[in-house]
Amino acid sequence: MGNNDDLGKIIKQQRITTPLTLQELSEESGVSSSHLGRIERGERFPSARILRKIAKPLGFDEDELFTLAGFLSPQTSSVGEKPTNYSSRQIDPYVARMLAEETPEIQRSVIGILSLLKSIARGSSK
Repeated sequence: MGNNDDLGKIIKQQRITTPLTLQELSEESGVSSSHLGRIERGERFPSARILRKIAKPLGFDEDELFTLAGFLSPQTSSVGEKPTNYSSRQIDPYVARMLAEETPEIQRSVIGILSLLKSIARGSSK
């Protein structure tokens, strides 16, 4: 399935944008850099556990990354854990669904824009 590649590309793009090296992401998340590399190349599909570890260092909300990975259908808001109350906006379920139809390039652009907006919002709230 091409879906693994897309998620890997999104993760890689986000890591480069952040910016983090594979090594730095590995150190921050506790996931080996060789495993992260395989995920980015689409050779491995990350488990929910791994996504949870890399979400924060990459500046994603867990739910955001889970939605992108397809672990969360847009209807379920959380993975059966404590209700999370994020100050930042999650990807709108409708947007997430639309994004799933698009090419990786478009997904990357949209996520880039969302990340940018999020960082601007973070900056102004401080």
